[in-house]
Amino acid sequence: MNVPIVKVSHVSVAFEGVTALDDVSFEVSEGSFVAIIGANGSGKSTLLNALLGLEKLKQGSVQLFGADPWEARTDEIGYLPQLKTLDPTFPAIALELVVSGLRHSWPWRIRDGERAVAIEAMRRTGVDDLAERRVAALSGGELQRVYLARSLVHRPRLLLLDEPGAGMDVTGEAEMYHLLEEYRGQTKATVLMVTHDWEGARAHATHVLVIDRRLVGFGPPEEWAAEARLLEVFGHKGHIGATHGDARDA
Repeated sequence: MNVPIVKVSHVSVAFEGVTALDDVSFEVSEGSFVAIIGANGSGKSTLLNALLGLEKLKQGSVQLFGADPWEARTDEIGYLPQLKTLDPTFPAIALELVVSGLRHSWPWRIRDGERAVAIEAMRRTGVDDLAERRVAALSGGELQRVYLARSLVHRPRLLLLDEPGAGMDVTGEAEMYHLLEEYRGQTKATVLMVTHDWEGARAHATHVLVIDRRLVGFGPPEEWAAEARLLEVFGHKGHIGATHGDARDA
């Protein structure tokens, strides 16, 4: 029997007494593409942080590759956060940001081998021509592509992506789905992606996880990303927030 790549068992998380996740359980097998959908504040980003071991669990457990998150090899996991912590005034170039994904620290001097690997990752995401561009000069969509290259640079087996399409236009989002499908096909990587794009989820994901602090549903996209189902779960106002919102998520 294959060990699931991701196993979440009865996970609850609370912040100052306010429940962010409540008794969430699911398993993800190798090669799956899971789109995580929910209204703003439904716990999507908190769930990714819990998978990374960045949140203290009130109850339950998380396993990646059959082990606790902090026991997993860092080069097996690629992560694209929703909130970028790099100071925009820091005089960094895009190439350095991508190489930091290899080093897990800031590369004050880039080695030739690192440069070649980083440029290839940037080529995948269509920003290799921006390698020497200052990060502060990048558009929102360009910056997302650079961060996506950073998450791919060490060819991880598990990708955790929090709104990777934010700031991209329609063409950029379509290209992102294409490169993720290509990468999964080449590596059998597993992808968990927080998204407001339920139409993209329905077209490209193998599974959809609908969350509203509790697990609402987990299964085929044709069922759980269907408009009628999302309207049933969230109602009209909630549905709009779940699929087209742009506010910070808890």
